[in-house]
Amino acid sequence: MAPFDPPTTVLSGIKERPEALLLQDGRLYVGTATGNLLIYDYNELSENGSTLVDTKKALSRRPIDQLGYIPDNNSLVVLSESTVTLYPLPTFAPSVPLAKGALSFAVHSSVHNTPPSDAQGGTDNAGGAGSIPTIVTQLVIGCRRKVVIHSWKDSKAQKATESVLAHSPRAIAFLDSNTVCFAYSATEYSIFSISEQTTFDVTTPIPANTSMGALTSMGAFSGFTGYMTLGLGAKAKPGLVRLSDNEALVVKDNQGFVIGTDGKQTKPATIDWPSPPDEIAFVSPYIFSILPPGTVPIPENGGTSPPSGTAAATSQSSTIPSPVVQIISSLTTQSVQTLPFPPTPLVSPSTTCTIRLLTSSPASKAPLFLVSTPSDRTAAAAEGSSIWHFRMRSWEDQIDELVQRGLYSDALSLLDTLDADLLPDKDQRRTHIRALRAVSQFRLGQFNDAIDSFLELDLNPAKVLALYPERVAGRLSVPQDDWIPLFGGPPNQSLLPGNDDATSMKAQTDNTTRETKEKPLARSASPAPSVRTSVRRGTAMVGSLLAASKDKDDDVASISGKKKVKPIDDFSRSVDALWRYLTDRRPKLAGVLAVVHIAPSQSHQWPFLSETSTEDLFALPNIPLTQLTPEQLVRFAQIVDTALFKSYLITQPALLGALCRLPNWCEVSEVEEELRAREKFAELIYLYGGKKMHAKALALLRQLSEKETDMEDKLSPSISYLQKLGPEYIDQVFESSHWIFEQDRDMAFQIFTSVDVELPRTRVADYLDKIDPALSARYIEYLIAEKDEESPAFHDRLAELYLNMTLSARKGGDEAKQSEVYSKLLRFIDTTDHYRPDRLYGLLPENLYEARAVLLGRMGRHDHALELYVYKLRDYAKAEEHCKRTYNPSAATGTIFLTLLKLYLRPTDKAAPNLLQPALDLISRHSPRLDAIEALQLLPPLVTACDVRSFLQEALRAPIFDSHVVRDIHKARNEQVARKLMLLETRRVRVTDSRICPQCHKRLGTSVIAVHAPRGEVTHYQCRDAFARELNNLSR
Repeated sequence: MAPFDPPTTVLSGIKERPEALLLQDGRLYVGTATGNLLIYDYNELSENGSTLVDTKKALSRRPIDQLGYIPDNNSLVVLSESTVTLYPLPTFAPSVPLAKGALSFAVHSSVHNTPPSDAQGGTDNAGGAGSIPTIVTQLVIGCRRKVVIHSWKDSKAQKATESVLAHSPRAIAFLDSNTVCFAYSATEYSIFSISEQTTFDVTTPIPANTSMGALTSMGAFSGFTGYMTLGLGAKAKPGLVRLSDNEALVVKDNQGFVIGTDGKQTKPATIDWPSPPDEIAFVSPYIFSILPPGTVPIPENGGTSPPSGTAAATSQSSTIPSPVVQIISSLTTQSVQTLPFPPTPLVSPSTTCTIRLLTSSPASKAPLFLVSTPSDRTAAAAEGSSIWHFRMRSWEDQIDELVQRGLYSDALSLLDTLDADLLPDKDQRRTHIRALRAVSQFRLGQFNDAIDSFLELDLNPAKVLALYPERVAGRLSVPQDDWIPLFGGPPNQSLLPGNDDATSMKAQTDNTTRETKEKPLARSASPAPSVRTSVRRGTAMVGSLLAASKDKDDDVASISGKKKVKPIDDFSRSVDALWRYLTDRRPKLAGVLAVVHIAPSQSHQWPFLSETSTEDLFALPNIPLTQLTPEQLVRFAQIVDTALFKSYLITQPALLGALCRLPNWCEVSEVEEELRAREKFAELIYLYGGKKMHAKALALLRQLSEKETDMEDKLSPSISYLQKLGPEYIDQVFESSHWIFEQDRDMAFQIFTSVDVELPRTRVADYLDKIDPALSARYIEYLIAEKDEESPAFHDRLAELYLNMTLSARKGGDEAKQSEVYSKLLRFIDTTDHYRPDRLYGLLPENLYEARAVLLGRMGRHDHALELYVYKLRDYAKAEEHCKRTYNPSAATGTIFLTLLKLYLRPTDKAAPNLLQPALDLISRHSPRLDAIEALQLLPPLVTACDVRSFLQEALRAPIFDSHVVRDIHKARNEQVARKLMLLETRRVRVTDSRICPQCHKRLGTSVIAVHAPRGEVTHYQCRDAFARELNNLSR
């Protein structure tokens, strides 16, 4: 689609040929060749067109060459008769001549930020709030060998300045408020600095094939002056137009160069015309040029848009016989539209006309008008001239057309020239088109550039992965034909290289040999400069010429282009670029997830990626990570980690271990089969563990254990894994540990003695009890010894386990085991205090006398316990030990030894043997703990004093006498000390005002004193040591 609609007629039948035009405030001012000024009321949207409202006749005696407008004083600038004159609007009087000998002028308005001190006449304003904006309008007039500069600041006229030039400027274009470009002739240009009043030449490469361009210009009828200046050899008009705030386009022969404020080229590309253009104009971002008749070939498809640079040396029958308006994009330097004038069929023998471009103002966004005048004098006199208006199609349609054709770079360049006011959805379109261009770059092997764009645009990682084959992207992989629609592009857009703007970049670097083959063909078809330039750019026209030279039709060329084999390492390079993308996304996703308190260790709590359809994944938004919901963030993390895992698996499997050991969001179902196939069992187990898929991990460990012969190697991996499972997986622990107990109970027991986690103790004990009560007892022993378990429930349970094991061993006739377990029972109930003895006592059978005795002692029934020791067990040492352990002279057990003596000497069991000797031994060893009188009364009459001699000696020692003596001694000592204290307190010295220190012979006064023994001498405190030494010497 062409960017401009076919031009429409604004005015027709103008008998006076228009030479200059200005559109200002709804008025269209038309300067004619006769010096008249026609004023029309212009409304672009009106159906009635333009209406003549006034005519200023004889405003000048000669043609009005140029019109301009000064907003500061609302004046019209008119160049006529080599004089620039100001005419105030709307009265046009009084006129003010500004310069004579003028050839051209240019007007420029800009806003300057003036410091407050300058705005206030030099007054210092340190406290000012900033610079003050000032509107500055400049009028630069090019005269013969000089330039005159007028300026206005905030509508106030400033002093005019002049500067001498080496040549006379015939065209002027502002680059910025301080820099102006002068065109002296069609080949001489210079840059002028207003502030420095200096000039330097514009330097450009020497145009190729200058003679051909000049010959073409000489052989064609120029459209500058129409029928009034027809003839061969007309002097070429310089081509100069302003493109932006710091660039201008200069024309030399049939080439256009973009220059900057330094007078040098700012873009390496040049604009090539088939012949030197008669006139150029600029409507951002398009360059209009008028080409002479017979220089532009007719497109092969019969259209109206042949590409830029088409040969002019073709036969007359294959060229457009009328003047042509060619529209070139300043962004790509390519022709986008070609319009013949008059707009009749291309090969019609209709009368030709002369045309010229007239812009309504020097601004790049001003409307563009075209004036056409019949070349024949009779027709010109009868029909007059016509003014045509070019109307640009909407920016949305132009951009959509470029996207539809796959010219994404062109679309972006056009988008960058537009203001947000003209295109409200500019940012959204830019993001969309950049994504499509990145897809195009990816397809052409420019992986790093594509990935950079994906990162900058925060694209959905599912769409990025869709560009990769299934071995990397899994079910997210999309066929290449569906890439563009996936990213929001046209659904039916072909992916042939000819429809992709990135193809030219690839062709420029990859097809050097092909370029050398194309040059002879280019020379035979058209002037060398234009075609060679087109080849360098890799345009579509050259591609079609090449196809024709090889006798291939379009279909064959498309197929051959589509089947082009990429370098072997493209896949590796694409995966390398993917790593960069994934490693950039992964930490950023982790950071954003941490903000919402979501960690990779919680991945098992979220729905698996496989539960979400690809349509839903592709529908995730392309927005910054911080704007995503937690669910969307989790999906992104799952996509990124799964892709990273697969890329490592394909190209660098050695890195898998580190990734699997760390918490991650990888989708297990998409990688487990590949891991099994590659026998990456350790990595798979780590992955299972991180995803809490412990059943699968343990099943795999059991499967691997079947290959081992050593029991340690067979069971240790499973045991280590089970030791790390928490109480929430206790059922899984029980289920998976059963086969290990069958192999080796001692090793399997390590599962429940882990220091990392602790399982519910009661459930573990129940589970082990089902396997073997000895294991349960061993577990409870471990809890009591290592975990300081003090719960009565576990202590009772351990005692019951010991009891049941003892009874089972007795029943089975295993005396060794019975003795071992029974010893454990006795030791346990005798050393711990955290069980309930009454409950256990009720479970004991009658024949376990020692256990019953211990329990009776724990319950405070010491007499019954001693009876069992003495009468049933006849173990007098244990009976005596029991008494020693429970004896407390200040408690009820203070008579425990007397109770044992009674059991010895007054048996309650008729079958008891003679226990006199144990009784005598008890008396001899523990006489201090026995009441002497009651013990003697218990002794049989036949016992001699010799048998109890030691007891009697101990008893006869009167502890009461000893205590009376000690008491009286203490009393006497206290009285002695009290008397000595009283005597010392009665001794004192008297210090008067006249008392003299015997050492220094000075009055004591109120100074600190020291009293010396034994006579009570009084000295100053500081004299005490010296006086004491004298006393010691005297005493000697």
